[in-house]
Amino acid sequence: MSNIAVLTSGGDAPGMNAAVMSVARNAAYLGMPLIGIKRGYNGLLGRGQKFEDDFIRLDLDTVLDIADMPGTYLRTARCDEFKDPAVREKAAKILRDLDISGLVVIGGDGSFQGAMRLCELGIPCIGIPGTIDNDLSYTEVTLGYDTATNVCVDTVRAIRATSRSHDRPHVVEVMGRNCGDLALATAEATGAEVVVVPEADWRIDDVAKRLNHQIEIGNTRATVVVAEGCWASMEPFDVYEFLHPYGKQVFPGEPMTTNRLASILKRKCGMAEVRSTVVGYTQRGCSPTARDSMFAFEAGAMAVQLLRKGISNQAIGVENGHTFYMPMEKALAAKRHFNRSLYNLLNAL
Repeated sequence: MSNIAVLTSGGDAPGMNAAVMSVARNAAYLGMPLIGIKRGYNGLLGRGQKFEDDFIRLDLDTVLDIADMPGTYLRTARCDEFKDPAVREKAAKILRDLDISGLVVIGGDGSFQGAMRLCELGIPCIGIPGTIDNDLSYTEVTLGYDTATNVCVDTVRAIRATSRSHDRPHVVEVMGRNCGDLALATAEATGAEVVVVPEADWRIDDVAKRLNHQIEIGNTRATVVVAEGCWASMEPFDVYEFLHPYGKQVFPGEPMTTNRLASILKRKCGMAEVRSTVVGYTQRGCSPTARDSMFAFEAGAMAVQLLRKGISNQAIGVENGHTFYMPMEKALAAKRHFNRSLYNLLNAL
């Protein structure tokens, strides 16, 4: 191979920089020059005035100190234009003009879709699953998920300490998009009394009933963990009709939010206060845990070896604790298993 390239795409995830460093170290060991592509698939469109605007030559001096850095050194961005076949043709031509004969894509499902389309145009690609959501079903864990879970757990533990001090329930929202794994793991690790996820239909009255039960048995500092995508599976509830009579600033048709859920539970449960916290982007902006860093190293090494052997269109993942690879199309088609028994148990204890 002449040059290979690497990009990070979609939402940033802890461990992306560690994966880039691993790709760089393994490429250098095998004598394969490496080019970093900036801002995901946007960098492939050649919008800059000069090479350095969209690309960077990655050597060991450049990347040895980035492994522990939060975020992504190469930057990232979403690129809706890449869905256009003509745009992808342009990107493939730019890669050929740069004598790039293999590409490592670090990102989520949308990033993998882009990699598959490039493979169809003759550009060998390998995918490393970089997303905190853990929503790629073919792999046990995605890069960044372990770090994000630890951030959520630390946050909820701190919140439970102050909730205990004030005898005050708390609603905590974690990320995960349409996947409830972060919420389930956080609730399981912290002893949260209620968890709500997108995969299961739920009613506000049921959450209020559960919280009231906790209050009746003396637990006045219960925690409700909600996944950010859970509102899609909530039974319709008129926020305006319920909160407006209490003088809350809300307008007809406005959606449910974590803050509004806390306000509703306060009134349904007769508490002086129910507080809320959205953990937010702190889940993305932390240095990777040892587990994420180890996966990043193994995945980067495997990606370079696969490209060197002429193996393409593969997604790297974790199965039974070991790093493996499988065809990207098959990986994206894998059906997700929702752990309903764990979900039921967490909401029953």
